[in-house]
Amino acid sequence: MSYTNILSEIEDGICTITINRPSKLNALNTETIAELHEAFKEADHDTEVKVIIITGSGEKAFVAGADISEFADFSVRQGEKLAAKGQAQLFDFVAHLATPVIAAVNGFALGGGLELAMAAHFRIASDNAKMGLPEVSLGVIPGYGGTQRLPQLVGKGRAMELIMTAGMVDANQALTYGLINHVTSQEELLPLAEKIAGKIMRNSSVAIASAIAAINAGYEDGENGFETEITEFGKCFGTADFKEGTQAFLEKRKPEFPGQ
Repeated sequence: MSYTNILSEIEDGICTITINRPSKLNALNTETIAELHEAFKEADHDTEVKVIIITGSGEKAFVAGADISEFADFSVRQGEKLAAKGQAQLFDFVAHLATPVIAAVNGFALGGGLELAMAAHFRIASDNAKMGLPEVSLGVIPGYGGTQRLPQLVGKGRAMELIMTAGMVDANQALTYGLINHVTSQEELLPLAEKIAGKIMRNSSVAIASAIAAINAGYEDGENGFETEITEFGKCFGTADFKEGTQAFLEKRKPEFPGQ
């Protein structure tokens, strides 16, 4: 499928999705959000894809925020619809994908950009990256899950301060906060993401999907993460991957998971 605002490439089991609006610092508009949804959905349904990497084009920005010109004159109802649709179409959608998603933050990740990175299953960043949720400086709040995911990742107090001050943190501070997992150079960012993806791909994709579901359940209202873990654990016993993994262990060989 061809896209206007993004690039999607598959190689060696890794789908790399690149937001490609460099003249707008890769800002998210409604068209880009829709294209990202389709690209993520397509990658998740592709049995050859084991890991998805999301990044931005160029060296300045992952995503510098939302395209403010699209909603500057919205009403209350339109604002609610914008947040609800965006969360369902992209941010919650990414968070609940069965395929692991790594955000490779290659510069500014502000507003919706940081919210997209936080929706990924984990994040790495280049040493020039800067992250923040500056929405209150525009008279609005984060609307794509930022008020929920940031405190889950860095704690309530730090999230309150970052959101209230509309401040930014650099990559090293983000690492200290637990917002990202690794910091590296701009040149080594995608190679590091691919290296981590390679480690993930050695394991059972079926078990990884179950682990994602169980971990997510612990952060959702009305869900009991422990119960979900028990259910997902049991389901694993009925998979071909479990049979292969345990047999390979007993035979002292590397498993060749069928992904079933």
